[in-house]
Amino acid sequence: MKVAYRHISTPEKSTAMKVAYRHISTPEDASFVIKEFCQPRFTNTFHFHHGYELILIVKSSGKVYAGNKVMNFSEGEIYMFGPGLVHCFCNDNTPADGGEALAHAIIVQFTEDFLGKEFFDKLELKKIKELMQLSEHGLQFRKIPASFSNLFFQFQANQQMKNLIILLHLLDELSHQGREHVALLTEDPKKIHYKDVDSKKLTAIFKYVLENYHQQVDSKSAASLACMSEAAFCRYFKRRTNKTFSQFVNETRISHATKLLIGTDHGIADICYACGFDNISYFNRQFKIYQGQSPREYRKAFEESNASAPSFRSTGE
Repeated sequence: MKVAYRHISTPEKSTAMKVAYRHISTPEDASFVIKEFCQPRFTNTFHFHHGYELILIVKSSGKVYAGNKVMNFSEGEIYMFGPGLVHCFCNDNTPADGGEALAHAIIVQFTEDFLGKEFFDKLELKKIKELMQLSEHGLQFRKIPASFSNLFFQFQANQQMKNLIILLHLLDELSHQGREHVALLTEDPKKIHYKDVDSKKLTAIFKYVLENYHQQVDSKSAASLACMSEAAFCRYFKRRTNKTFSQFVNETRISHATKLLIGTDHGIADICYACGFDNISYFNRQFKIYQGQSPREYRKAFEESNASAPSFRSTGE
């Protein structure tokens, strides 16, 4: 049994976001793949795999798209994506070419049968099997002990059996995390319908929202980028993502608002306008829809949680 280990450090020039299928490249004499990315920015496109992907964000922050969901990501978090779930990490700010590497991640990719078709059906691996099934929604692990992240750094080239033991140990630890440490990224991935032929349209739409959510964003402009009429575009977007375009824009804005609420001392009104909303009442209503509480309550809950659990790093959704 052999593990393919790759260190990737060459920045890519293209920043276009595109839905694409990526085959997990596993050599014939390797059972799973370990990759390390260290670049000025994350440059991967919208993509999905036929297998599973575990990601530790060593260094970076920005927005993660999974299925039809958008939320913040930051260093120290762990993500797990199941087969077929479209996902992409995008940085909020891009350093100048030749600048410091601000995007660092360690990734482990494996298929369901990499240890045999019935390996994870064994009683001792029941919790890991449940974790793998749940990862079809996309998982974010937060407020976790540093020992979990340290396991990623124990992967080394030319230590095949040890790497396998580390991976199983990592999966076991993650499978026993309580709900307070795990967030589902999508509610029902089966309702999300992405196809490779949609890549050009979706690339333009997602990039448009990501770059302009802090100011005016409208479906007419998005439709023109997709080369469609406004009415046809609205129907198309709803079919592909199971949500309206305005819902997606608001979700992107709210995700940024949570980041400002817990990362700055800016007032609620300032945050409202900084995220592209022009009405505080509407901002408060939308925030409660997506987060289940008002912006003020969200900030207070974070501060209380952070004060009562100093050994864990809390993050906003």
